[in-house]
Amino acid sequence: MIEKGPNFLEQIIEKDLKEGYSKEELKFRFPPEPNGYLHIGHASAIHLNFGFGKKYNAPVNLRFDDTNPTKEEQEYVDAIKEDIKWLGYEWDQELYASDYFQQLYEWAVEMIKNGDAYVDSQTSEEIAQQKGTPTQPGTNSPYRDRSVEENLRLFEAMKNGETPEGKDVLRAKIDMSSPNMLMRDPIMYRSLHKPHLRTGEEWKIYPMYDWAHGESDFIEDISHSFCTLEFLPHRELYNWFLEKIGKEGELKPKQREFARRNLSHSVVSKRKLAQLVENGIVESWDDPRMPTISGLRRRGYSPESIKNFAESIGIAKRENLIDMAHLEFCAREDLNKTSPRVMAVLDPVRVVIENYEKEEEWLETENNPEDESAGTRKIPFSKELFIEREDFREEAGRKFFRLKLGKEVRLKSAYIIKAERVDKDEVGNIMTIYCTYDPKSRSGSGTPESKRRVKGTLHWVSAKHAIPAEIRLYDRLFTVPDPEADKEKTFLDFINPDSLKVVTGFIEPSLKTAKVLERYQFQRKGYFCVDKDSTEEKLVFNRTVPLRDSWKKIDA
Repeated sequence: MIEKGPNFLEQIIEKDLKEGYSKEELKFRFPPEPNGYLHIGHASAIHLNFGFGKKYNAPVNLRFDDTNPTKEEQEYVDAIKEDIKWLGYEWDQELYASDYFQQLYEWAVEMIKNGDAYVDSQTSEEIAQQKGTPTQPGTNSPYRDRSVEENLRLFEAMKNGETPEGKDVLRAKIDMSSPNMLMRDPIMYRSLHKPHLRTGEEWKIYPMYDWAHGESDFIEDISHSFCTLEFLPHRELYNWFLEKIGKEGELKPKQREFARRNLSHSVVSKRKLAQLVENGIVESWDDPRMPTISGLRRRGYSPESIKNFAESIGIAKRENLIDMAHLEFCAREDLNKTSPRVMAVLDPVRVVIENYEKEEEWLETENNPEDESAGTRKIPFSKELFIEREDFREEAGRKFFRLKLGKEVRLKSAYIIKAERVDKDEVGNIMTIYCTYDPKSRSGSGTPESKRRVKGTLHWVSAKHAIPAEIRLYDRLFTVPDPEADKEKTFLDFINPDSLKVVTGFIEPSLKTAKVLERYQFQRKGYFCVDKDSTEEKLVFNRTVPLRDSWKKIDA
């Protein structure tokens, strides 16, 4: 692997250390909102912040920015924690913005007293209208010059739930002519009479994200607040709020932004991912077609493959679209080293070896040629087998190196067979292929025949011992690389109707005890993972990725 130099965020940290920061002052955080599941973009942010924590031996907090009780659920909190642990990271403290609601309220009261905030009684439509446009300055609210006493009284009424929901808001008093629209007296609090998942009915007002976020960083002594590029315009407001609450000489968090990495043939907006679930387009947040961390886990991606992906795409200042094929490459790189090789037939056709006279025998085969320590296992061989239907043709050209009439192939870890004739049904479908075998050609037997070269090697399963299994073959969820690029359509217009195909295949008997989330390479077919829907009566496997980048070009 090519050694990379420090990214620009790391350069910022190093510069701060040279200019007066001590390593003991470094502290980072990952601050998700518990309003959905984490996705592959969050994986990069997790890798970034926890990576800095490891590099500088600095604490990293997990803080939930839980300021919107209408969209937040305990399910999301639990899922986020599970995902981070699964990726292999440990946080220093588990914290919540709601831990600071009282402190935030007290600071807001101080801002009112200092003339830096006021209660606005306009409707949301009126506030939006008087904010102006990016090219036209806004106009002051008619309530902007309320007295401190009146503002305190109204704000306390909001807190006590005496104000009707949605009637009054608390706004920061900044500059209605600022070129930055976010600085035009932003809202700090709104009246919202909804129970909170942690504070229950205690609060009738809730802080806006921009007010709570930076102040939470400040309370936790976060040194560097790294966020995605859409928060760049928010930095000015972030710093303005910190100036109002902090004392001179105190270490204040430094917000810096990096570009979001979008993934082709997917969307990474939690709002849009929620639409996929709510509309029944996917089964759930952890549907294996989803770019969520839980979906990737269920599909069979390993933590290492996701971290390698995050490391390989790096950190940039400009957004771009990462090809899904690169994520799949990272999966193959890791799974190739760690996944046991097994045999499974997904579209079976029966093979009968007419001159095979034994009832059965157990042959030895390697578990993983990439890992000698993986050892070997025994697989059953018998007179009747299953092979892939695509691996046989009655007639074929010279470049078809699989089974055809009158020609030989080797069965993986077994014998050389020769196709002699076929049986067909009334419409011409091949039902059975009759073959003969060379009894001296068994792989590893040491006979000259065992070393005889034939051009094709096929995987197979003994019909007598085969276990039926449900195999879920996944393709891209969207038919185009960027489903959000077309302004005339919505991303839902590009759903791939063939993103999931379910087949019944046959697997070797060693998989009978396979456990949920165990990963395997099905010989010549790809990497597969045991799905959580598996039962003792029926095993279910999800295809993680094919052996190579052979997805059909649905966007061609």
